[in-house]
Amino acid sequence: MNLQIEIQHMVEADGAPNPMQFQAWAEAALNNRLDHVELVIRIVDREESQQLNREYRNKDKPTNVLSFPFEAPEVVESNHIGDLVICAPVVVEEALEQGKSLEAHWAHLIVHGVLHLLGFDHINDQQAEEMENLEVEILTNLGFSNPY
Repeated sequence: MNLQIEIQHMVEADGAPNPMQFQAWAEAALNNRLDHVELVIRIVDREESQQLNREYRNKDKPTNVLSFPFEAPEVVESNHIGDLVICAPVVVEEALEQGKSLEAHWAHLIVHGVLHLLGFDHINDQQAEEMENLEVEILTNLGFSNPY
């Protein structure tokens, strides 16, 4: 698999993963489902996360990760599967609140976000169970414990 990730640091994020970690976690989630993949990971502050969450999900608060799948028009050839927008301050808060290591929480959110870009969702109980089981399997294979 050939995965190219563009990482956009819009905010200083203490404890943010390095590019090799992002690469490994995204590749694990992709699990060779696609040959050539391009992905953007944008690390943002509360304000940008809240603005995007309000605009695209009608939820007026910052959130940990937003997934924006990309579908190119038929006349455009593209390997870009989408963008992940991750709010660094929310990741840190949640890791502390949930008693997780910061690294484990970042890994979970990258895996979760990439699965969304691949079409997985958790709108109903059956979808949620399937997606959560897949996340647990991927994270276990990466050496992390069950995030749920």
